[in-house]
Amino acid sequence: RANPQATQQPAGDPDAWRTAIDLPSVDLSGLTEAQKATALKVLRDYDCSCGCGMKVAECRMKDPKCYYSRGLSQIVVDAVKAGQSESVARHAAQESEYAHPQQELPLLEPAVKLSIAGAPSIGPATAPITLVEFSDFQCPYCAVAAPELHRVMRAFPSQIRLVFKEYPLDIHPLAPLAAVAAVAADRQGKFWDMHDAMFARRHSLDRDGLIATAKDIGLDVGQFSADLDSEKVKATVDRDLLEGDHVGIQGTPTLFINGQRYNGPLNLLALRTVLEEKFKATPAPAPPAAPATVPKAE
Repeated sequence: RANPQATQQPAGDPDAWRTAIDLPSVDLSGLTEAQKATALKVLRDYDCSCGCGMKVAECRMKDPKCYYSRGLSQIVVDAVKAGQSESVARHAAQESEYAHPQQELPLLEPAVKLSIAGAPSIGPATAPITLVEFSDFQCPYCAVAAPELHRVMRAFPSQIRLVFKEYPLDIHPLAPLAAVAAVAADRQGKFWDMHDAMFARRHSLDRDGLIATAKDIGLDVGQFSADLDSEKVKATVDRDLLEGDHVGIQGTPTLFINGQRYNGPLNLLALRTVLEEKFKATPAPAPPAAPATVPKAE
């Protein structure tokens, strides 16, 4: 996850990248102040090539694992450090391997095994399709995806099960406590109430804000407060994080469809097509066997 030495993006400030002078895994040491200003100007203006729609500096802060923004940053910094002008640094980035992704990711990757026992879920356990979402309550993209996944569940109420996994990113300082709060709410049977409330109040995820939210959704606040400090509760978050690292999660939200990582848009329109194809390929459950008929005695 993100470099802990880099300046953290302030909570609730999606535009912090426009003025940040430290970016995750971007080494500006050895540059003069004028060179730093030049490098940062390029990184704030240059489009990342990964397809995220962000500038390089923005991608570094919001998706610090991105291979392309990290590589482009290094090319720009090296050019500026070598005494090249802003235009030459831009050209060097454009001509680098990082400006031209080798290949697009497949819509669905090969399936991996995910542990879902005990994780909060909605939808029937017998559903033919299981969606597993790794998410971060301070992530702006997760906040957008949440209502879309609810729409998916309403569209396919008996055919899909949605499982939630905690994956708080290092660049979001309030996300770890919010993840613990979600697990604490789950212990009182109100995970999804807390899930929706925290995304709705994404800028109020400090301890006081979480306790206020817990009170509003009807939790036992004393128990909730104790669980926020519980090592057992934190261990649940840590297990999700380790599993996410193991399967190569690089950002949030990340969705798996029956174990296959999904690389498309997280909205009902896009997912409907994929899911309907899955339904066609998934055998319907066999009907219950008819009870044996016992012949009557003659």
